[in-house]
Amino acid sequence: MTKQTFIKGAMILLAAGIVNRLLGFVPRIALPRIIGAEGVGLYQLSYPFLAVMLTLITGGIPLAIAKWIAEAESKGDHARVKHIFRAAMGLTITLGVIMTGALFLFAPWITTHLLPDERVIKPFLMMAPMLLIIGVSSVYRGYFQGKQNMVPTAISQVTETVLRIVTSLTFASMLLPMGLEWAAAGAMLGGVVGEIGGLIILLIQYRRDRKLSNEMASALQENSKQEPRTPVLRRLLSLSIPVTASRLVGSLSYLLESIFTARSLASAGIATGKATAQYGALQGMVIPLLLLPTALTYSLAVSLVPSLSEAAAKGDHALIHKRLHQSMRLSLVTGAPFVVVMWLFAEPICRLLYNHAEIAPMLQLIAPIGLFIYLQAPLQAALQALDKPGTALTNTLIGAAVKLVLIVELASKPEFGIYGALIAINVNVVLVTALHWFSVLRSIGFRMKMLDFVKVGAAMVIMAGAAEWTMNQDVLGREWINLLLACLSGVILYLVLMVWMRIINRYDLSRVSKWFR
Repeated sequence: MTKQTFIKGAMILLAAGIVNRLLGFVPRIALPRIIGAEGVGLYQLSYPFLAVMLTLITGGIPLAIAKWIAEAESKGDHARVKHIFRAAMGLTITLGVIMTGALFLFAPWITTHLLPDERVIKPFLMMAPMLLIIGVSSVYRGYFQGKQNMVPTAISQVTETVLRIVTSLTFASMLLPMGLEWAAAGAMLGGVVGEIGGLIILLIQYRRDRKLSNEMASALQENSKQEPRTPVLRRLLSLSIPVTASRLVGSLSYLLESIFTARSLASAGIATGKATAQYGALQGMVIPLLLLPTALTYSLAVSLVPSLSEAAAKGDHALIHKRLHQSMRLSLVTGAPFVVVMWLFAEPICRLLYNHAEIAPMLQLIAPIGLFIYLQAPLQAALQALDKPGTALTNTLIGAAVKLVLIVELASKPEFGIYGALIAINVNVVLVTALHWFSVLRSIGFRMKMLDFVKVGAAMVIMAGAAEWTMNQDVLGREWINLLLACLSGVILYLVLMVWMRIINRYDLSRVSKWFR
């Protein structure tokens, strides 16, 4: 078994996350071309229910396993590791079987009464096997994380993504003649195949690791029988239930958002097929584009928690401010060019990627809010590291409540429609980020240097002007080549300005280079 340092492990997951984000865009681009926005809507409407059920099945179990196995490993207690793993696997399989049965039982009622499009039932039922598969995979990932071996998780994630791409597009194309609902179900079946592939990789890695662990624990074989299972299960639940409850807030918010949006569009007099297509465009095309840079901000948040926790334990407020400022600055600097490109070139991006130029106004409306999304991750990580998860949860609840009220009020009006839901999402993101900011300010007195925001804002304006000028020259005659050239020239100028304005310095560059050594 290979054990990595914290930074190396974080960078392995970051690399896998970036690869998955890039690969994941292949079906995002190709699927709308095969089944259209309406088919994507049928596919997307199932996912909020999957998210809630997976939260109930897994929730905080992987985190609890990782934390507890790491403690047992540090003491050389290999017998304890076995008991933890078996208890977690038994609990997860039990919950997975129960939730899968509940999904099959209530699927007709959910798709008839909660969602406005009854065709969702086919992809809805097709996703059922994923509950148990993903649940089992999460236990294995928690096991390897506890052993500080991130390679199996990274390999399984990439394998799952590649298999999902190939099978989703293949099945969707094969089943399209039977109708849009069957094509969406085929795409969902591809997700099941991908998850099975990822689980197989984890099983192979686990068998190898178990052989090594058995050799190391052979001297402790007698003691392993003395450890009762009940305390293991009890502590596992005590560790995982609070995290599950916290994550359930986000999952339920996503579920209610999908239900309220679909119902509000129907109340606005929008036809079922058109409403499904609009929802598919928003959740399946526009928002994934906006979330591309979060692969980096998520990695920053993961790295920030232990760093700030250690500094807080030592009472080193200067280091807390330094680390938080670095993370905020890096999130701002890396997210800003994405915002410029998405806002400035929304129409050619939507036309070239999805062949749906009509959704460009949605991307243009939500693009500026991307900066708040990218800044939210380090702020939330800071609240967790400073032992204020309750504050972060309260802020999220407030934002979710405001968002749901606005969706009902705005999306149900014909003059707003889907843009009402978009406005509600924008308000939610800005509100939660602002609440997190004020919470951190009140807790440690942290303040961002406003001059950094002014400098980045000026660089964004200059970048936009240069990119727009380059695009208008139409040097190479093909839109996609001109778009790439405009984006590349704009980003290069932006980076030069960042260095010239001393937002990025040689210490930042040297720090990044050390991560990859």
